[in-house]
Amino acid sequence: MDFIKVCDFSEVPDGDAIKVEKNGLEIAIFNVDGELFATQDRCTHGDWSLSEGGYLEDDVVECSLHMGKFCVRSGKVKAAPACAPLKVYSLKVEADEVFLDFDSGRITS
Repeated sequence: MDFIKVCDFSEVPDGDAIKVEKNGLEIAIFNVDGELFATQDRCTHGDWSLSEGGYLEDDVVECSLHMGKFCVRSGKVKAAPACAPLKVYSLKVEADEVFLDFDSGRITS
């Protein structure tokens, strides 16, 4: 795995998300009660930013465009109209630094 520093932990507010980008690949990093999760940033239904136009409640993000919902832990669809899951990405936290593997995107089953 090829982890790259993308931000400091303190930059991801609890109950919120930020977007990081590398070579046009946009990833959302979500903070759920002090635990970070990374998924593709774009909703699979409406091509809308989940980090900038989504609402995080517990570990579920709701897209503000058409109200589809996804689990940020697994990428699984939680509510229509979304029907395809999000890719999830590997990340790690060392001290206050957040590292992401941009090549690790996968659909979980």
